[in-house]
Amino acid sequence: QVQLRESGGDLVQPGGSLRLSCAASGRFSRIYTMGWYRQAPGNQRELVATITSVGTTNYADSVKGRFTISRDNGKNTVYLEMNILKPEDTAVYYCNLWSALMGDYWGQGTQVTVSS
Repeated sequence: QVQLRESGGDLVQPGGSLRLSCAASGRFSRIYTMGWYRQAPGNQRELVATITSVGTTNYADSVKGRFTISRDNGKNTVYLEMNILKPEDTAVYYCNLWSALMGDYWGQGTQVTVSS
């Protein structure tokens, strides 16, 4: 069983920054991808960024150059540094862990609101 705990969501003004964290606990393989997805009201959940166990990253076009994903394998934690935030970044952000052996796991979500 895998548990994912997100933190860092908040209300921030446009142009501001936030850092999200997600710590994984439980039993899972050493080879896994972690990522962040988001879902705004009325929209489908969409990919924000992912990072593999060897550090290969992938970003949605809408966040390239503004968001940075990173991970600490020793702590089983993934981070999302979000800069130059825009109102359209407002959403619930979900942490994801995926491995070929165990499939998908999701966190409970953390709210990010960008508003003046």
